Amino acid sequence: MVATCKTIEKSIIHPTVNLDNIDPECDPKLDFVPKVGKERKVDYAISNSFGFGGHNACLVVGKV
Repeated sequence: MVATCKTIEKSIIHPTVNLDNIDPECDPKLDFVPKVGKERKVDYAISNSFGFGGHNACLVVGKV
C-alpha cells in the first residue's frame, strides 16, 4: 500500500521486475514498464494483496 501511495505522490510508475521478453502476441497498445520506471500522471491506483487460504484484499486510492 505504501508503494501504491508513493506512485500517486511522485507520479512515477514503478518498473515490472524480470520483464525481459514481452510476448509478441500481446496487444502492442499495452504500455509495459520494463527495467526503468516511467513518469506519468497518476490520479488513482489499486493495490492487490493475495494471501493463502483465500485472504484477499484490493484497495483503490486516489488524490484528493
